[in-house]
Amino acid sequence: MRLLKLPITLLSALALAACSATTVSDSPAPAAVAANATAQAPAPAPISELVQAVDIPYEQFTLDNGLRVVVHEDRKAPVVAVSIWYNVGSKDEPEGKTGFAHLFEHLMFNGSENAPGEYFEPLARIGATDLNGTTWFDRTNYFQTVPRAALETVLFLESDRMGHLLGAVTQEKLDNQRGVVQNEKRQGDNQPYGLVEYAQLEALFPEGHPYAHSTIGSMADLDAASLADVKKWFTDNYGPNNAVLVLAGDINAAEARPLVDKYFGDIPRGPENVPAEASVPTLATPVTEVMKDKVATVRLYRNWVVPGLLDPEMVPLDVGASILGGLASSRLDNELVRQDQTAVRVSANLQPFHRLSIFEVQVDVKPGQDPEPVAQRLDAIIADLIAKGPSEDEVSRAVTSVVANRIKGLEEVGGFGGKAVALAEGALYANDPSFYKKQLAAYAEVTPATVQAALQKWLTRPAYVLRVVPGERDPYQEAEVSKAGGVTQRPRYYRAPGPGEQPLAPEPQGFVQVDRSKLPEVGPIADLDFPDVERSRLSNGIEVVFARRAAVPVVLVAVEFDAGYAADPDGKAGLQNLMASLLDEGTTSMNSRELAEARERLGAGIDIDPSLDRTTVTLSALEPNLAASLALMADIVKNPAFDPGEIERLRAQQLAGIASELTQPVGIALRTLPPLLYGEQHPYGTPFTGSGHADDVKALTREDIVAAHQRWIRPDNAQIFVVGNSTLAEIAPLLEANFGDWALPATPKGTKTLDGAIPAPKPRIVLIDRPQSPQSLILAGSILPVQGTDDLTTLLAANEVLGGSFLSRLNTELRETKGWAYGVQGFVNRVEHRVPYIVYAPVQTDKTGPSIAALQEQMNMFLSNKGVTPDELSRTINGSIRELPGSYETSSEVLGAIEGNALYDRPDNYQETLASRYKAMTAAELDQAARTVIDPKQLVWVVVGDAAKVRPQLDALGLPVETMTLE
Repeated sequence: MRLLKLPITLLSALALAACSATTVSDSPAPAAVAANATAQAPAPAPISELVQAVDIPYEQFTLDNGLRVVVHEDRKAPVVAVSIWYNVGSKDEPEGKTGFAHLFEHLMFNGSENAPGEYFEPLARIGATDLNGTTWFDRTNYFQTVPRAALETVLFLESDRMGHLLGAVTQEKLDNQRGVVQNEKRQGDNQPYGLVEYAQLEALFPEGHPYAHSTIGSMADLDAASLADVKKWFTDNYGPNNAVLVLAGDINAAEARPLVDKYFGDIPRGPENVPAEASVPTLATPVTEVMKDKVATVRLYRNWVVPGLLDPEMVPLDVGASILGGLASSRLDNELVRQDQTAVRVSANLQPFHRLSIFEVQVDVKPGQDPEPVAQRLDAIIADLIAKGPSEDEVSRAVTSVVANRIKGLEEVGGFGGKAVALAEGALYANDPSFYKKQLAAYAEVTPATVQAALQKWLTRPAYVLRVVPGERDPYQEAEVSKAGGVTQRPRYYRAPGPGEQPLAPEPQGFVQVDRSKLPEVGPIADLDFPDVERSRLSNGIEVVFARRAAVPVVLVAVEFDAGYAADPDGKAGLQNLMASLLDEGTTSMNSRELAEARERLGAGIDIDPSLDRTTVTLSALEPNLAASLALMADIVKNPAFDPGEIERLRAQQLAGIASELTQPVGIALRTLPPLLYGEQHPYGTPFTGSGHADDVKALTREDIVAAHQRWIRPDNAQIFVVGNSTLAEIAPLLEANFGDWALPATPKGTKTLDGAIPAPKPRIVLIDRPQSPQSLILAGSILPVQGTDDLTTLLAANEVLGGSFLSRLNTELRETKGWAYGVQGFVNRVEHRVPYIVYAPVQTDKTGPSIAALQEQMNMFLSNKGVTPDELSRTINGSIRELPGSYETSSEVLGAIEGNALYDRPDNYQETLASRYKAMTAAELDQAARTVIDPKQLVWVVVGDAAKVRPQLDALGLPVETMTLE
């Protein structure tokens, strides 16, 4: 991935809430409509009906130069998803060139001949959302969702880097992005289990197989990449005849054709690219290996290579994986986690690729258990499923889950999994944009017999068996860059130049030459039309906040409680987390397995998410199954059993999670920083992961858990938010029937004390030794003199320039200028009360000290004499206004917005005031907003890394350096 994907979502600021004028419901009183609610929920909708409902109409055409174009019209929002997929990935890399596809993806964002500079600059100005680029074994893609009025700008940019790139690719850019990619590789390697993929690919595939190396590539090959190499990669693979362009959203084919002709039509064809073929290999004998790593839990792996995306056996194998370890009620969950309680996490999944797939099983052994008997049980469970096959109900639940997830994902036009992705995958791999329909039809036709036959055919072959155990890692060649370039690579299959691979053809004739001297102007953008918000109350006083979204037959319901990790009493850190995790592990009428099966039959998702300030139960329901799904959700919220056996099982899982966090750089930092900022006695001084402290969790009793539920999960502490394909008049009777009779417990409602004293800042560096770390994780923070409920709009806009965006000063300095990091971010962690400013920077080990110095320098300059420039102001304001239509496209985004309004005590018309507020902002106002509250001299720096290599660098910075040990 090209964009920074921050792995500390617990710290991300909540989405800006939005809504238009509030309307008061004139529906009948709740007590009156309750009688109309269905007493008994109907049966789930048949799978065949769900499958038939999935449809993405499209038109397609092909330019003379071979570019295939697919257009889907969706007028629900004035945005268009632009997604371009190139039919080349890491499997097509020749010997000695591993990582080239991904490295080149990075270079594609560094400017073209007629659009110099970072591509994120113009994309930010036009308000692009869901923008990124990714590389995988089979393809490379680039995508963004933009306002309809900015479509020509994006088509200019995408066409310019397809047809006019090479003159802008320089040695300086190559060197910089090589460093960025190598730091991306270090960042992945630095995680627990981070070296597993290398071992898997080496064991599963024979020498020379196209899938035998990772997409990220080897350090040596990346280090050896020359400017001529990467330019040849472009000319060989990036022609229009090797690409699919999908436009999905506020456009149709008649509107799209002249625009695509205009910007792409004059690009000459490239060489005919035939992606590498690849057979499905079978191991001659089982391969068993043991790997040592910095892990808290023994993990067992089983892997097989099986058929790929286009093979008819892929679908029954995928269903078999879900039944084995993908469903909440899977065989492995039921046997190893619930029954034996010898594992704390299990999974089985199929990773589909174009030519083949990988069937993978994982089991995390419960700490303290002998892994050998667990491994034997694992193999016995797999063998039993193969020998006896699944039941009809298991197959039905697995297929319903697949179809439900597909339906829910297709509300989005672009992004990582929306309609543009479905069309592009089909066009690229199957030469059929509607391939998704054939796939769904195949899922609907799966039977126990077809699943059993596929498992018997493919999983009775020799397996790759890996066991990762706690210990110091053995040395590995990828730890550092190899300047010698002498690492021996196994030979790869690669395609010799064919007769069709001639120099680029002359430009097609008959096209008007595009003026590429400047970017097209962005047209006028209408004010955001956010869904109207309606309100009502149930008979017991619970407020209902509703917004309609009818793009897909899905309804989201969130029951939110003013609780969260900050509600944990002293000495009971982790109580809210444990209580919340137990809600769907058994009610007074159903045990945990029955609950899981019921959800799966309905295709319903029920997620319980405690955060620092709130505890939320969220239902994602298919509209035909809404009544039954709501009844299930209400049972989980109101009637948890808190069975003693389940408490011990979930306690063990939470303790295992704490132990796992203490092996992860981010987990360590998220546990270390909060008490340094807030003090250990403050409710916000708890680990930001919410898992609590091991000693506290061990001491929790059932009485503690029941009391927490009664104090916090109750009707007088709840709000209900609903977004989706319904109306308030339709949903009100169902909510009343399920929640309106919820009576108050005798226990008083809980209260939180968040106005306690926060210790005076003590700037310093806290170093946590993590030997063998190829990167250092830097997490710095200070408490700002503001509350989350304050008006922070101007501060957040100022921080877009300092640290909040890809183009921010902090990210630009460490990633794009120095190449020391894959991504850096500074952000306002918008909790409800006292807000911290956080800086996140994973950097290469030998640049840890210089990275902190560079961050300090950038912050000091920005907050003193080098504030927001006119160009930065223009980019920030224009982008913030123009991205509004794409920021609230989906039901989940709207739900997050109205929840955010409640949390931050904002009016319902807040979002519709933002555009005018952005337009009025000045650079001086942004500077003042940041300089008034952010003081880099007050930052506490937490560094997780190899102390032997890092400490001398930190000592040179002039700050006190303390060392801390892990809990």
